[in-house]
Amino acid sequence: MSTVSQLLVGLVAVIHVYFLVLEAFLWRTPRGMKIFGTDREFAERSAPLAANQGLYNGFLAAGLVWGLVTSEPVGFQARIFFLACVIVAGVVGALTVNRRILFVQAVPAVAALTLVVLAH
Repeated sequence: MSTVSQLLVGLVAVIHVYFLVLEAFLWRTPRGMKIFGTDREFAERSAPLAANQGLYNGFLAAGLVWGLVTSEPVGFQARIFFLACVIVAGVVGALTVNRRILFVQAVPAVAALTLVVLAH
């Protein structure tokens, strides 16, 4: 596995840890509300949903890290699977919530997936 592909997979994992923190812990804060374009009332009502969503992002990050530290062929398979999950989540988010999600979530994962496959 090339160093560049490892770094990009790691970056996608870090992005998802950041999403976990934003959604599970900072959702009701001024920073969280600003990033997601919500107001206090909506943030309060939707906090349990956001925390659940953040947990899923944490699982994606954990899977990517697992793929980085696990020996082959399982590491390769895990990287492919979890990057594909990130891409699907990014596309669905872009179609249903905000087009920006495609660029923040799916595009880095597509780049990482491409490099992982080419490096294999």
